[in-house]
Amino acid sequence: MVHLAFLFDGILYWCLIAAGVTLLISRLTRSTYEKPLKQIAQAARQVAGGDFSVYVPPIHSPDKQDYMDDMILDFNKMVAELGSIETLKTDFFSNVSHEIKTPLAVIQNTAALLADGTLTDRQAEYVGAISRYARRLNDLITNILKLNKLEKQNIQPAPEPYDLCRQLAECALLFEDRWEEKGVEFQAELEDQAPIEADKNLLELVWNNLLSNAVKFTPAGGTVTLRQASRARWAEVSVSDTGCGMDAKTMEHIFDKFYQGDTSRSAEGNGLGLALVLRILRMVGGDISVSSRPGEGSTFTVKIPVQGGVANE
Repeated sequence: MVHLAFLFDGILYWCLIAAGVTLLISRLTRSTYEKPLKQIAQAARQVAGGDFSVYVPPIHSPDKQDYMDDMILDFNKMVAELGSIETLKTDFFSNVSHEIKTPLAVIQNTAALLADGTLTDRQAEYVGAISRYARRLNDLITNILKLNKLEKQNIQPAPEPYDLCRQLAECALLFEDRWEEKGVEFQAELEDQAPIEADKNLLELVWNNLLSNAVKFTPAGGTVTLRQASRARWAEVSVSDTGCGMDAKTMEHIFDKFYQGDTSRSAEGNGLGLALVLRILRMVGGDISVSSRPGEGSTFTVKIPVQGGVANE
């Protein structure tokens, strides 16, 4: 019995030693590997979202660095390089866009003067094409400059109290000629009044882009529907169409810059409108989601805070 008790005590002792070693190794693993890897993963997600200001601190001092520190330093260097490239790209777009606007204005004015003169049918067709494509190029440049300012935070939201319903109605009326010309039915389900405090000018860009896309992708005989509803802490606005719809792959990239899911309609836009919408809504604390199926149309739903903050109920 004495031998058994001694054996039991020995087993218990070594079990305690093994448990202690296991806990120590687990703690060292978490501090040495798991925590830094989680930091790198979080930083990588921020970089994927366009934030190049992230920095992961090394684990050890320079004289005690190991391979994990080397990986962190390489990651920080990569992020810095990507940030420099992004800055060069945005500066390039901005500078080139500004340089193009002046000669483009001359082209548009000259085309307008030619259109007022006596032209043959073919000449009028050519002048019309010049004016049409000059307008498209002007819209592209304008959107690039707006997006560039938003991304560089040169535009700061200026909240003011106003009636959201009135703004939505005014924006919808801007597209009345387009939906009537195209034979599209427009429906609106708005409250009598919806007071909010937000940047009126920025949100006007959101509604105009969503309504423009809805009319653009809705065929003759289709319907565009604008809905608005108020909640305790946020306002909800949705724009629905009965157009071509989108598949899951398209919806994943629909807010990416220059992305156009329906290539057959690429001549009607520049792929920057929804990127602008997303950037603006992030600035004002709002959110946007999309639901769609091929051949069944699309619905874009926007949530904006009534008085600042994040648009969550």
